[in-house]
Amino acid sequence: MAVQEGATRPRKERKENADKRRGQIIEATYRSIVRNGLSGTTLASVSNEAGLSQGVAVFYFQNKQSLLGAALRHQYEIYQEGWQKAMSDAGSDPADQITALVKSDFTPESCTEETLIIWHAFWGESKARPLYGEISKSFEQERAHAMCNACAALLQAEGRPVTGADDIAAGIDAMTDGLWLGMYLSGDPVDLKQPMRLAAMYLAAAFPAHADQFRKGFGVTPKG
Repeated sequence: MAVQEGATRPRKERKENADKRRGQIIEATYRSIVRNGLSGTTLASVSNEAGLSQGVAVFYFQNKQSLLGAALRHQYEIYQEGWQKAMSDAGSDPADQITALVKSDFTPESCTEETLIIWHAFWGESKARPLYGEISKSFEQERAHAMCNACAALLQAEGRPVTGADDIAAGIDAMTDGLWLGMYLSGDPVDLKQPMRLAAMYLAAAFPAHADQFRKGFGVTPKG
């Protein structure tokens, strides 16, 4: 009797191989989204991008929606790892934490033409596909909480009421989301200098006692 391939491999090796194959398929999904859009991305298009048979994609993800949900979740996991590391590296100073959180949205790795296409493809379908909205909400809430806490700590340091933290944090996120949307719609090459200048301007106005610290953090020299 023939032995099924992989059946005698150690469990750890089988898991590593499965994780590698799933990652290969998800990366191919991103390439398909960039090339074909979300509606044009199918198990067949992903399989072609990955250089695999469609049966392999079906084995790991069953159907298109399961695959796309896994791809969005993985995209958020990468994003989450980036901002959490940036905030950890910033230390305990809330102004440095806010700077790090905003700058993490505009690194050469996190803000590219391809990533902007992928994010907006999913967000554009979040109303029609509740799964995308649920995944987004679960990840966005943690980052929003971190931003709000940092804003509250900085307001307190400036001797101001912390009740305004929610609104300032929401304004920061609206600014970064708007900048992403503007870059996505423009069709121009991604320019990371403009977000740094605008973020410094907004945060200097929101926290005037720390204006110079924000300008320095974003590498912006005040005019005049």
